[in-house]
Amino acid sequence: MRHLRSLPPPWAPFTVAWRHRALLAPFIRRAVAGRYRGSVLGVLWSFVTPLLMVLVYTFVFRVVFQVRWSTEGETPAEFGLVLFAGMIVFWLMAEALARAPGLVVGHPSYVKKVVFPLEILPWVVVGEALFQTAMSLIVLLAVALAMGTVPGPTFLLVPVVLAPFAALLLGAMWLLASLGVFFRDVGHAVGVVITLAMFLTPLFYPLEAVPADFRLFIYANPLTFIVEQMRALTIWGHPPDWAGLGLYAQAGWAVAWTGYAWFVKTRRAFADVL
Repeated sequence: MRHLRSLPPPWAPFTVAWRHRALLAPFIRRAVAGRYRGSVLGVLWSFVTPLLMVLVYTFVFRVVFQVRWSTEGETPAEFGLVLFAGMIVFWLMAEALARAPGLVVGHPSYVKKVVFPLEILPWVVVGEALFQTAMSLIVLLAVALAMGTVPGPTFLLVPVVLAPFAALLLGAMWLLASLGVFFRDVGHAVGVVITLAMFLTPLFYPLEAVPADFRLFIYANPLTFIVEQMRALTIWGHPPDWAGLGLYAQAGWAVAWTGYAWFVKTRRAFADVL
């Protein structure tokens, strides 16, 4: 019973952001500003970079490998638009997880010298990554309009799909940030996982192209559902899968709480290791 009482409440992963909002907001602003400090284009890189990446991916997979989302005279530009919608989800995941193992290790002064709520560090990274996601969505909208495609009202439901995904990322980040203190190989392992996830998620190919015997493994990838929902909302104008989204939200909360509980439980040992 004593062990159970020491666990954080179910809402703790989210209330911690509200409790430290006065500290969290300037940290996110500083992270976003610092990302482009000293560059000529500044925040414009948030628009230029994803656009250039999608152009390259479209050339490789649509023009060179002749991959199609449909068989109805699809143009490379239409292929690139669908690809772009999926890559937005992948970039959000990659940004968050790649930085997670070094969050605590990279801020030893916060651990040793200052009374600092270390548990908000994943919130800072996710907040910064969501800013980049918003910029990419603006680019997606602009490109769609330039092609003569007007996204439907379902485009406005994108935050509903990204919220449970962000919760899942937060939980994974708390876990990885803690493990990164004790095992420095975690950062290398995460890099490998991100690379594998790029090709095991239906980003460059339709889900239907995966052989039936292997499709279950692609469905088990937590990125797959969010990528498909993102495309449904932004490209095809379909409503979200509310039942699937409800289950995903429960899974996201479970991962967030587990990761947060692990982080809080192990943080007392951080100073000894660092």
